[in-house]
Amino acid sequence: MENHVSLIKPTIALQDSYLLFYKEWVESGENMVPWVISKDPSDFEAMVQFLLHNEKGENLPEGWVPDSTFWLVAEDQKIIGAVNIRYRLTEHLLQSGGHIGYGIRPSERQKGYATKLLALALEEARRLGIQRALVVCDEHNEASARTIVRNGGVPDSSYIEENGNVIKRYWIGIG
Repeated sequence: MENHVSLIKPTIALQDSYLLFYKEWVESGENMVPWVISKDPSDFEAMVQFLLHNEKGENLPEGWVPDSTFWLVAEDQKIIGAVNIRYRLTEHLLQSGGHIGYGIRPSERQKGYATKLLALALEEARRLGIQRALVVCDEHNEASARTIVRNGGVPDSSYIEENGNVIKRYWIGIG
């Protein structure tokens, strides 16, 4: 990692940086992780408002839980990654979503940012009162599995989705 990074809440002030981050993900053709970054940012103010409403549990779709989104930002204001922290688990999240979903933009991978992002997210989760965090990844995502283990992840049983995808599940004690 060339420079210091920190977690910040979504803000209109970083619109240009976020749009570059978003564009890189779209152009990569990869799944956008965490899910919140797949939200269309063309009405940027509305997107930021949506994320802040989720944090307060306002206007949530049926069956959703409150969550916080943070962007991993470098000193030069470049957005490196994003994380979404769910405050509690539904049955679905217990199987295949977990408390924390995170992603690093394709051009910034393999530089240690994911490990730092998850460590910072665990600090936020602790502040939210979460004592044990469930973090999951697809079975084929070995880099994410290593990141989770580096942050104290203890393997639990895997979950097989309807389409056959295997979700590896890890618990991290943070209380």
